[in-house]
Amino acid sequence: MKNFRMDRRRVLIAGAAGLGASALTMPRLAHAAAYPSERAITFICPWPAGGTADITMRALCLAAGKALGQTIIIENRAGASGMLGTKTLSTAKPDGYTIGQIPISVTRFAQLRTVQLDPLKDLTYLARVNGQTFGLAVRADSPWKTLADFVAAAKAKPGMLTYGSAGIGGATHVGMEEFNLLAGIQLNHIPYKGGAPALQDLLGGQVDAVADSSSWAPHVKSGKLRLLVTWGESRTKDFPSVPTLKESGYQLVVDAPNGIGAPKGMDPAIVAKLREAFRKAVTDADFLATCDRIDTPVMYLDQPDYEKYIAATYRKDTQLIERLKLRELLAKG
Repeated sequence: MKNFRMDRRRVLIAGAAGLGASALTMPRLAHAAAYPSERAITFICPWPAGGTADITMRALCLAAGKALGQTIIIENRAGASGMLGTKTLSTAKPDGYTIGQIPISVTRFAQLRTVQLDPLKDLTYLARVNGQTFGLAVRADSPWKTLADFVAAAKAKPGMLTYGSAGIGGATHVGMEEFNLLAGIQLNHIPYKGGAPALQDLLGGQVDAVADSSSWAPHVKSGKLRLLVTWGESRTKDFPSVPTLKESGYQLVVDAPNGIGAPKGMDPAIVAKLREAFRKAVTDADFLATCDRIDTPVMYLDQPDYEKYIAATYRKDTQLIERLKLRELLAKG
């Protein structure tokens, strides 16, 4: 009789524990099932409004919002070469209502300790979506007709020519530092909070050149700027007469794919919904037209392959930091 009572007590305790676990699990399941009907989704763009990343992310989020049946609101959090917005994203509540663009340079800045997060642990990677077309542009009224002209001028006046970029340690800055080493030149780097303000200063004559993604494209087409070189594997569709760095004699290719992510700890069911939405968004006609207009190629990877790409880039950046002495450059400011 005693054993029967003990067994019954164990069953009751186990049942209560099961009910407790179910009570905790059921609200989470209900939240995931209802997502994203509660409210609009905030998308953190870590760059200023008007740049290529901002333009393409707006088109992408419009398409993803249609797929989700919910509005996605862009919030620009520019600063620290894209890391201000990325840090904000990493510390947001992981409920699916705050997502954002993750600059690939987070794998470099995290190792340089300019942003306090671990990119391999502190973020949920959803999809890699599109890339950037990088290039070096000057004013159309400048004396430099070709990249060779620019390099010759830089050699004649070491440290005198200036170029703007989206910030110290970012893809364009690092790309230019690699180019400087290969070309044997010294340029004066002027860092900005994004490509858009750097471009405005080039147009205004405050800097001699800009290394940026294709925010310069409309101004090159209008005749205000001259594109000296692009940094991709091959020439661009919109500027077929402009050579690449490799064609110009420099063994260097630079790209920086845009990724979509969220804070760590996301409900897998919500992650699945977001992955599916962005999988559809990258095939949206308006998004593709936007990418085509400013020469930003689609480079889609779903979550598993995107995570592998992040890990590989992290390892590559470890070597790059040492080779370019980026810690010393950051210390100088």
